[in-house]
Amino acid sequence: MDILSDTLAALRTGRPSVVRTDARAPWGVRFQPVAGAGFHVVVEGNCFLLPVAGDPIALGPGDVVFLRRGTGHAICDAAPGEPVAFEPSRVDTSSPIGRFAVEGDGARSVLVCGAYHLDIDRPHPLLGDLPEVIHLPAGPGRDPALRSAVDQLCAEIHRPQPGSDSVVAALVDLLLLYILRSWYAELTGERTQGWASALNDPLIAPALKAIHEDPAHPWTVESLGSRSGLSRAAFARRFTSVVGEPPLGYLTTWRMARAARMLRETGDPLGAVAQKAGYTSEFAFAKAFKRHFGTPPGAYRRERRPASGAASASAGQGPKGTT
Repeated sequence: MDILSDTLAALRTGRPSVVRTDARAPWGVRFQPVAGAGFHVVVEGNCFLLPVAGDPIALGPGDVVFLRRGTGHAICDAAPGEPVAFEPSRVDTSSPIGRFAVEGDGARSVLVCGAYHLDIDRPHPLLGDLPEVIHLPAGPGRDPALRSAVDQLCAEIHRPQPGSDSVVAALVDLLLLYILRSWYAELTGERTQGWASALNDPLIAPALKAIHEDPAHPWTVESLGSRSGLSRAAFARRFTSVVGEPPLGYLTTWRMARAARMLRETGDPLGAVAQKAGYTSEFAFAKAFKRHFGTPPGAYRRERRPASGAASASAGQGPKGTT
């Protein structure tokens, strides 16, 4: 069981979208918030990311920046005028690929700007554990897998071919994994707490794997602790210290994330969803789901299934679906 891939799949609510942005100085672009996470790759030129809070971040060729909550922000060259709204056009109505240009007479900058549509109603620790902005500067020999994915993505966007829609969607998903891997690697030996560190913790990772492999199992703190070779009390203390919530609390978080995905993506009866989520009755499941998300599962399904489809169909469309 690949816990990271499993978690990202459960949180995804639609296809990612990506836009090639071509700007001439002086320029500034204003990005609206997106329900999910966003990223930018600088292909050519130099610019600055202007987050909602914090100092500007200088970006150069090959730099990658990831915004975990897709908050509103701006990107500009050294001397921008009034930022223009990011309103890209699409290659076609069903494509995740878009185009955007800012006309000018000065130096040229080229960026790849993308969005991941993720369920952010109740953030999984994967998202909550990340900083607001992850900046991965380019450098000789640094993150070769990430650089390879960036190069392939840029090539597909620059000159789309038959099958590019699928290739681009797969590459953007791959890019997210490489961004997270690169950030996790920088934490090695420096951080002992958080969901990311739990993935490699020899005493906690086996329990996480068990929860992800079979969330419907009637796990107890004792049975999970046995996977790690720890007593009930010792396991509970270590799990809570590393992950940030008690073992059964995380079990509920993961069950709810899986249930939400089933409600968005399938037509399974609520009773079947409840059973797959580890609940013996539909009533108990509905009560737990409402407590977690603030809305009953039936209402969540009615609200989210159309929204999920719209997000997929409108990928690459504009500031409402792209960052």
